[in-house]
Amino acid sequence: MYVVEGRDNGFTSIPKSIYWAIVTITTVGYGDIVPRTVLGQLISSILMVVGYGVIAVPTGIISTEIAKADFNHQLTKTCPSCFKEGHAADAQFCSACGAPLP
Repeated sequence: MYVVEGRDNGFTSIPKSIYWAIVTITTVGYGDIVPRTVLGQLISSILMVVGYGVIAVPTGIISTEIAKADFNHQLTKTCPSCFKEGHAADAQFCSACGAPLP
């Protein structure tokens, strides 16, 4: 961005341009430095999408896995025939294959 935008548009140094990239990719977006050229705005748009892909998507995936986690695994039974897990502690037969549960 230092090369694309230049000093006239607020990107006065390479460290300042790196600061802008970090603020943009982390989706914070303070707005203190903004690209003004069409090429700079195109690069910004790509960087914003990458920021969502790097931060927001994995966060959603991790949250979903935590929500689906079976924290009461000790209270469930596993089928010795098909190895399906998650049967209720009082279940007598496997819901997948019908084999008797221990």
